[in-house]
Amino acid sequence: MKKTLLLRIIFLCIVTSFNAQSTASKHVETFKIEAPQLGTHKTIWVYTPKSYHTSKQSYPVMYMFDAQNLFDAETSYVGEWKVDEYLDTLKDNDVIIIGIEHGNEKRIEELTPYPHEKYGGGKGDTFMQFIINTVKPHIDITYRTKPEVEHTSIFGSSLGGLMAFYATLKYPETFSKAGVFSPAFWINESIYELASTTDIPNTSKFYFLAGSKESETMVPDQEKMVALLLKKGVDPNHIQSKVIEGGTHNEAFWSSNFPKAFQWLMTSNSKNN
Repeated sequence: MKKTLLLRIIFLCIVTSFNAQSTASKHVETFKIEAPQLGTHKTIWVYTPKSYHTSKQSYPVMYMFDAQNLFDAETSYVGEWKVDEYLDTLKDNDVIIIGIEHGNEKRIEELTPYPHEKYGGGKGDTFMQFIINTVKPHIDITYRTKPEVEHTSIFGSSLGGLMAFYATLKYPETFSKAGVFSPAFWINESIYELASTTDIPNTSKFYFLAGSKESETMVPDQEKMVALLLKKGVDPNHIQSKVIEGGTHNEAFWSSNFPKAFQWLMTSNSKNN
């Protein structure tokens, strides 16, 4: 099963929807930005709430990995998350979503904080420096954001789920909440050591999701991490751990579960800040 997940991680790097029409909402825009840390340029996707252009308020920001798969069937791998379609249905949506594209064949390299003994990778910190030192300052200058840590969250699935969890532990001064879908904790056991040795702020919040049909280790790995966090004293009210019977490792699964995770993270934000 891990081999199947790895093949899917690799295939995520290839845009296959050649005949698809764009499905991105009118509230989604993109721009390119230099990524000096990565020696390339990246496309950044921005979803602004319906109220953005008719108000003067500032907004919390959620950073999300794998932007190609979030908003648009034209750029996605076998379907999109429909993040924009969902947010467009909300009467009160006061969050800016920033999607950061993956590096195609460099996805494993970019979205792993530690190398895998066989598949390599391990340059996740470099990718995070790009987000923290290049993307976030640009977003905070260009858009009306609430830049403080208590208003900044990060979200991803698979390797992106691994990175969202890692980012919240490694950079607690930047991210206070994480959406952790189908996290690839199997890449390297060092992620458990990091969780064991890190002082986790009592304001940090985590929403974990796994499907029972993803792999033999997905659910046990998630349960192991949640148990570790609870043993460390993380407030149980700051952790949601969902295991969905029949859930598989794909965009449809993540898309259907995004609304509940989004609402929990953002409601948590509004009640505590």
